[in-house]
Amino acid sequence: MASAGGFAYFVDLGLTLSASSSFSNQRHQLFGRRLSIYSCLDYKNLNVQSPRLSVAPRKKGTREIRLFRSGGIELNRFLTSDNEDEMSQGFFEAIEELERMAREPADVLVEMNDKLSIRELQLVLVYFSQEGRDSWCALEVFDWLRKENRVDKETMELMVSIMCGWVQKLINGEHDVADVVDLLVDMDCVGLKPGFSMVEKVISLYWEMGEKERAIVFVEKALRRGIPYVDDDDKGHKGGPTGYLAWKMMVDGNFKDAVQLVIYFRESGLKPEIYSYLIAMTAVVKELNEFAKALRKLKGFTKTSLIAELDEQNYELIENYQSALIADGVKLSKWVIQEGDSSLYGVVHERLLAMYICAGRGVEAERQLWEMKVVGKEAGKDLYDIVLAICASQKETDAISRLLTGMEVTSYASKKKTLLWLLRGYVKGGHLNDASETIIKMLDLGLCPDYLDRAAVVHGLRKAINNPGNLETYLKLCKRLSDESLIGPCLIYLYMKKYKLWVIEML
Repeated sequence: MASAGGFAYFVDLGLTLSASSSFSNQRHQLFGRRLSIYSCLDYKNLNVQSPRLSVAPRKKGTREIRLFRSGGIELNRFLTSDNEDEMSQGFFEAIEELERMAREPADVLVEMNDKLSIRELQLVLVYFSQEGRDSWCALEVFDWLRKENRVDKETMELMVSIMCGWVQKLINGEHDVADVVDLLVDMDCVGLKPGFSMVEKVISLYWEMGEKERAIVFVEKALRRGIPYVDDDDKGHKGGPTGYLAWKMMVDGNFKDAVQLVIYFRESGLKPEIYSYLIAMTAVVKELNEFAKALRKLKGFTKTSLIAELDEQNYELIENYQSALIADGVKLSKWVIQEGDSSLYGVVHERLLAMYICAGRGVEAERQLWEMKVVGKEAGKDLYDIVLAICASQKETDAISRLLTGMEVTSYASKKKTLLWLLRGYVKGGHLNDASETIIKMLDLGLCPDYLDRAAVVHGLRKAINNPGNLETYLKLCKRLSDESLIGPCLIYLYMKKYKLWVIEML
């Protein structure tokens, strides 16, 4: 994507041309003097293809005078004329005729086509781009050059420099956002095609100036006016004003704002680019992930008694916030499927899978795994294991059975890893009997659970040994671990029938 680079605009004609003085009175000053245009572009990281532009013709006979203050163009090549012979009489006649505004610029240029070189035509562009000149005339001159196939690479870069200077002046001068949009519309009308996204350049300029609200207004107006933008290029880079602005918000950590921005534009009757929906879905995932991290910290504080236990009302607020984010993500996914093609379905289900994993919703996450498989986008084995652990923590028996299908034909290391995720899921959910059965199953398969996993289950069963069924489970597990020489034997030396109490000594 295009990043904001400095584009300044400097023109040195060797003299000061006053807007109030006539060209004829100053013409003698221009002869015999060195005319130089320092014209070079310094665009940084501009790897976005130019948008497809169309020309919207202006009504004949109308002339809107638009004035922009010139900034500066830094150039590394020179268009110079050191003697009077290199500047033709036609150049000055063309300037004088265009200044009079008695005829359309195209009519003047057609009449003098044979008298002007390409460099002199470039100088005409520069002349009318100066402060106090009719800037629309520069655009019309460029439009005529384009129609006559006389726009080479150098002329295109020169005109892009001029336009960038105008855009930057409008933004730095805190002009109304509508003025910037009008200028981009003019650029589209004359077929000016920079090698980057001018829309993204404007967003970057507003953003770097801290004018984030104006950036939002600009994107909204650009969508309403239908300004062309780069949607995709041959290098696979995606673009568009809404997505680019949402991405800017994400970089700043404002994930929820990015989501609401895209939804607001879509529900306001505008048509954001499809790629912006995917960026907003990514923002939902990131917000859910950050929310999950905050919850883990909160639970840590409650365990250490730094804060009070969360009450039912707090849990309800947490659930509502999480559910609202997921609902936004699902809404965005439906828009992608409605407006996009089948090539995006895999990406949509991948985003939904990430959302449900972050939210700890095992059954919904498992469904997305199968949806991805159906559309031909296979999820990684690690994702299956993570979803398995979530389902185990919630004891979703049917989902666990489906996810374990095919585990028998996997490698030794993969099988052990899957069963460890299952075991840890059971432990996290407090399902210690199921965790004990998983350890025994691993031992039956010749797989040795890690020490910390074994210890967590044994310790948990010991703490809850008075719960129905836990004693038998505890003894069974300890006996099996002892048979495998993983722990010492357990000795039961007293049973109090009246209280149903076993006294056990661990050796």
